[in-house]
Amino acid sequence: MNKMKIGVIGAGSISDMHFESYVKQADAELVAVCDLNRQRAEDKAAKYNVEHIYTDYRELLANPEVDAVSICTWNNTHAEISIAALRAGKHVLVEKPLCKTVEEAERIQDAVRETGKILQVGFVRRYDTNAQLVKRFIDNGDLGELYYAKASCLRRLGNPGGWFADSERSGGGPLIDIGVHVIDLCWYLMGRPKPVSVSGHTYNKLGNRANVRNLSFYKAADYNVELNTVEDMANALIRFENGASLMVDVSFTLHAKKDEIAVKLYGDKGGVELEPELVLVTEMLDTILNVAPQTDSKSINITEAFSQEISHFLSCCRTGNSPISPVEDGLTMMKILCGIYESAAKGQEIRL
Repeated sequence: MNKMKIGVIGAGSISDMHFESYVKQADAELVAVCDLNRQRAEDKAAKYNVEHIYTDYRELLANPEVDAVSICTWNNTHAEISIAALRAGKHVLVEKPLCKTVEEAERIQDAVRETGKILQVGFVRRYDTNAQLVKRFIDNGDLGELYYAKASCLRRLGNPGGWFADSERSGGGPLIDIGVHVIDLCWYLMGRPKPVSVSGHTYNKLGNRANVRNLSFYKAADYNVELNTVEDMANALIRFENGASLMVDVSFTLHAKKDEIAVKLYGDKGGVELEPELVLVTEMLDTILNVAPQTDSKSINITEAFSQEISHFLSCCRTGNSPISPVEDGLTMMKILCGIYESAAKGQEIRL
């Protein structure tokens, strides 16, 4: 079997998850890397034995050797690079979120349909082993009709700064950066019902809290104390056409005792918690049971999830099958996220 030749565009921190996952795949070969910072591109090329180094993504896309690309750049470049890659005949795995706006997402979807190439959105939590196990329980009818879900991803101190804190490049703060993961996971497991309205709030009360001592957190390479134009936290209620609903709250910084992550779904036959650890709730003999499935990881194994995401992408590129996180889902997620920001700005519910 000929190996799929891969280029990675954007050599920041998340790119390592892509590089390391491709290295594990017997049917893939890393051949190109691109970053605006040439030194960073050279460092990744040396680390992962990549031949071609670029600082302009257009030059990488012009390389006929490249079959597919991972796009790991700032959110505001996702649409431009994705569309260019598709039109250059490349398959695309683009990190979440798909882009910054609904209009951009629609243009990407048009390009996918025009070119017939694969575009997979990097909703990596869908590819987690526990998430796929829960989906099997749901598809088997064990939880019945899912009518309510609740998701939280709260950091007490964790604004990465840099481009993450620059709304022009990121499109927003914790909602679009980490909230997208838990919203998407719930929506996916609920069967991807059509969202009909959102009501949300965003708060800018604490800033980046660069004054805090004795507690470390991840900082972007371009961290700048003076730059922070995104929300501290956001919350929202999402309503779906089938009557189901999803509540979510997320933060980069909050006066909370500790960081929290929770993903919970409730059906008329049972419930499930994926985070902070996998537990099913059901009834037998008129007795409520909390059931702990025996799996290797009680929470997401992020390295394994990325590896499975990359493996699925390569398989779809070879077979032409639609990925389980297609462009259409990326578009719907942008409608939800942008709707929440619009609702917060206008102080009213937004119909989608």
